[in-house]
Amino acid sequence: MAKKVGIIGAGAAGLFAACRASELGSSVTVFEKNSRAGKKLLITGKGRCNITNNCSLDDLMNNIPGNGRFLYSAFNQYNNHDIMNFFDFHNVPVKTERGNRVFPCSDRASDIVKALQNYALSQGVHFLYNSSVKDIICEENGVKGILLKNNDFYEFDSVILATGGLSYSMTGSTGDGHRIAQKLGHTVSSLKPSLIPLEISETWISQLQGLTLRNVGLTAYDNKGKKVYYEQGEMLFTHFGVSGPIVLSASRHIMDCDYTGASLVIDLKPALDEETLDNRIQRDFIKYQRKQFANSLNDLLPKSLIPVIIQLSEIRPEKPVNQITKAERRGLVELLKGLKMTVSKSRSIDEAIVTAGGVLTKEINPATMESKLMEGLYFAGEIIDVDAYTGGFNLTIAFSTGYVAASHASF
Repeated sequence: MAKKVGIIGAGAAGLFAACRASELGSSVTVFEKNSRAGKKLLITGKGRCNITNNCSLDDLMNNIPGNGRFLYSAFNQYNNHDIMNFFDFHNVPVKTERGNRVFPCSDRASDIVKALQNYALSQGVHFLYNSSVKDIICEENGVKGILLKNNDFYEFDSVILATGGLSYSMTGSTGDGHRIAQKLGHTVSSLKPSLIPLEISETWISQLQGLTLRNVGLTAYDNKGKKVYYEQGEMLFTHFGVSGPIVLSASRHIMDCDYTGASLVIDLKPALDEETLDNRIQRDFIKYQRKQFANSLNDLLPKSLIPVIIQLSEIRPEKPVNQITKAERRGLVELLKGLKMTVSKSRSIDEAIVTAGGVLTKEINPATMESKLMEGLYFAGEIIDVDAYTGGFNLTIAFSTGYVAASHASF
């Protein structure tokens, strides 16, 4: 007799779970509080949907700082390469871009959502939209069904909770699943924004709004001055502070101090050590020896960054280049190799790509995603206390845990 599986949430994890459970012969019903499926999935990757990362298992694990070891068993059952094969098979060819990031060739997130939804529908999955779940009903330590907020009750053999975290609440991620899990005896760790833009205290930051820096080095320090992160890559300046891939990843490592008092240091020329950079500046100063300092940095820096560097260097902008002292030049080198910013806070959790924290992994069987406290209750996706860097790693977690939960909920 076919198992009756209820899935709460039609996001990445829920949709993938629906596909897997239905192909195993289960009778599947998906409850979604929104009027359509995949609302958050549609805006990921700036609407292009970075579905996974085309890397090795070791690299995959190294990019999951939040309880990555919990996912070893899940990735052994279903990994990033399986995800790519799934979408290729379902007529959504994928491509690998810089940083091994994988996107649909069409660059449309909607194609990913349609592929998942169409496959689920073809397998007989029943979607109930505008359906807010009130509780999962259990008896004698086992799942019995789902109670909606309108008091309609649906009986199930197993239930997969895939409601996401707190990020992008406009898409429906409002912590409902965490509250339901807590009612059933599960522990939810502190929920914090991760992979989030950061606000900066220094007033000069606003002068750089819209500037993107590529191939720079970024070091993050916590509020005790401990170095917690370094990476080279791309970042951008906003009206409030900084964002971009390496800033988002850095935020994951300073969230434990609630970001306040942490600092970021930019190495504008990571390919050059201080001596080599000093020699480069000396050559530029010889080239522009008859000009003022303000007009001598065009070969070295983006135009919009020059006034800020001049200001912070404390060298008078009108000073002739041939009068700049060795000490001033060395100070300029140190500034270019260590442009410091003080973090005042993160942006709202609504702007976070993912939520760090969730249902404790020690209360979930890593091989099945089933609750250790309640038979027939399974978890998938961001609701679990696991999180990763940008680059397709978080969707990999969602798809993999959705697959594993559904595989075991169906038997």
